[in-house]
Amino acid sequence: MPNKDKKDFSDKLEQENKFEEKEAEQEAVEELEEEAAEGAVVPEKEDSAGAGIADGAMGKEAEYLDGWKRCQADFENYKKRQAESQKDLIRYSTQNIVLQILPVIDNFHSATGHIPENQKEDPWVTGIMYIQKQLEQVLTDNGVTEMETKAGDNFDPARHEAVEDRECKSCKSKDYKFQNKIKRIVARGYRMGDKVVRPARVIVE
Repeated sequence: MPNKDKKDFSDKLEQENKFEEKEAEQEAVEELEEEAAEGAVVPEKEDSAGAGIADGAMGKEAEYLDGWKRCQADFENYKKRQAESQKDLIRYSTQNIVLQILPVIDNFHSATGHIPENQKEDPWVTGIMYIQKQLEQVLTDNGVTEMETKAGDNFDPARHEAVEDRECKSCKSKDYKFQNKIKRIVARGYRMGDKVVRPARVIVE
């Protein structure tokens, strides 16, 4: 083959190789662009779906937390109501027992108030006084105290209960004017805290 023909063939072959290389490069660039485009779309969908799932989970979590808080608040209120009910029951039971003890103590006061002076040191009197003090201590231990009332005090309907003075004949007269003063104490009054358990029974003049 002549040298000229060889050179022409070599140039032609080189051009074909360069053309093929350019085509290959072009194809590679196109493939990369397609992959990049696909990669931009797919993650977007995945991120959107993931965000939706995360938002739903957070919403459920907040809902469960609110429900738990409401249950806890209801339970605390229930415990407070039960505690108050228990206190009311104890107060009612104590008051009922006190009301049964008071007439017994009244009888002791009546009995010891009429003991002759020459017998107050006798053993049987000492025994009676000891029992009376025991009963009074039971009241004190349960928060019951005697209301101080004496002759000459003003009559207070919140603390006193007026009873009929059978010895006063003029009291039944229409012209008689009461002075609203306590003349005599028939039975002592007691309170439990701020509540009057039994008003003092008094005669008013």
